[in-house]
Amino acid sequence: MTTADGLRARLAAGGILSAPGAPDALAARLVERAGFEAIYMTGFGATASRLGRPDIGLLTQTEMTTHARDMVRAVSIPIIADADTGYGGPANIVRTMEEYAQAGVAAIHLEDQVAPKRCGQLAGIRLIQADEAVRRLKCAIAARPRGGPLVIGRTDAMPAVGPEEAVERALMYQDAGVDLVFVDGIKRISEVEIVARRVPGPKVVSIVDGNETTALTATVLEEMGFTVVLYAVSLLFSASRAMARTLALLKRDGTPAGASGAMMSYGEFNALVDLPRFQALDETFG
Repeated sequence: MTTADGLRARLAAGGILSAPGAPDALAARLVERAGFEAIYMTGFGATASRLGRPDIGLLTQTEMTTHARDMVRAVSIPIIADADTGYGGPANIVRTMEEYAQAGVAAIHLEDQVAPKRCGQLAGIRLIQADEAVRRLKCAIAARPRGGPLVIGRTDAMPAVGPEEAVERALMYQDAGVDLVFVDGIKRISEVEIVARRVPGPKVVSIVDGNETTALTATVLEEMGFTVVLYAVSLLFSASRAMARTLALLKRDGTPAGASGAMMSYGEFNALVDLPRFQALDETFG
């Protein structure tokens, strides 16, 4: 059974699926160790961790699928991956589906922005025509190999042109045959409520730190009818703040001792990266 099959079975069992965003394979291991059932490979986090740059479409298809493959290898739970705009025309979308399937991801989302895309929380988003987005999603579905990733149709219409267009596009993408729909760029609870009320069926919501939607718990979102909730940047923002604080202490004091209470121990970190398993291999075969 592929990870995509496993994700399908999990979604069919009911109950909302929480997927924290992981910027890299190490963070993915932390998500799994914390007991979550899925991980979100966010393009925002991937761009930050690989390039130290903003999410404005800088990573290529090869870089994103390589990043996905590395994360899949590091964990045993399903990964839902950002596939941006599909990285080109129909032939590119076919290759995108093949590459992500070979990487072993459980689901991808394709968005309806003009390339180069940008983070759904940023201003200046431009959309392709809705009928073109439908054709691109149908292409992805047709190209999906047996047991391949679920296809999530994402629209960025909410911040670009408003809720009416966002709802209309979400319904069109459902009619195109996607497994789930995802209205991104939501910043207000009222926008979550609109999607919950007017878009039936399996759907994804992204809760982004810094806006009022963080007041909505996973339980509340499940009651509203959402299937998957993504927490795209919570780990990235937390880790960045923690590293900045440690560096400030080191710069001020000339020693990291003042930050030691907030750090993992050497042994804890080695356990996180699975060192004992490799040591056992050396003892047995080395």
